[in-house]
Amino acid sequence: MDLTPQQLIQFNGSDPSKPIYVAINGRIYDVTAGKSFYGPGGAYAMFAGKDASRALAKMSKNEEDICPNLDGLSEKEMDVLNDWVKKFEAKYPVVGRVVS
Repeated sequence: MDLTPQQLIQFNGSDPSKPIYVAINGRIYDVTAGKSFYGPGGAYAMFAGKDASRALAKMSKNEEDICPNLDGLSEKEMDVLNDWVKKFEAKYPVVGRVVS
C-alpha cells in the first residue's frame, strides 16, 4: 500500500476504527498493537500518522524533528535510527510505504 503524507496522517489514532501507523525511512509500520504508546495520550502519540525518522534518530519529540528529512544527521544518529528500524521490524508489520 502506498500512502502520501496527507493520507498517512489519517492513521494517527484519532479514529478508533482505523489502525495506527508510524513510518520510518518511508516504510509504514502498523503500530496498532502498541496503541498504549502510539495512540492518543501515549508517550509516542506525536509520531502516529507521520514519518518519524529524524525524531527517532535524534531521540527527539520536538514537532520540527518529526519528519523524514535525514540531512545533517551524525553517524551516531543514523546508528540510533537503524536500531529503531530493527526494533520496529521485529515488533510491527510493514504495511506499505510513503510516496510523494
